[in-house]
Amino acid sequence: MQLSKIINGKKYMWDGATYSDKKNTLDIEQKYKNDGFETEILEEDKNYYIFTRKVVKEIIIEGQPTV
Repeated sequence: MQLSKIINGKKYMWDGATYSDKKNTLDIEQKYKNDGFETEILEEDKNYYIFTRKVVKEIIIEGQPTV
């Protein structure tokens, strides 16, 4: 499985796991959604793969500014 895929013009990253049970896959997908991720499930050869993405909304820089 590829580590990343472009789906509908957006880049998604594979979560690294292979799922054989659709219900379990949907449960895990919901956990990702609850954490603020966009998700896509792909089915291939009777296995399911979850791809996720999360848009950065805020960048916080810690430490002293350099001059």
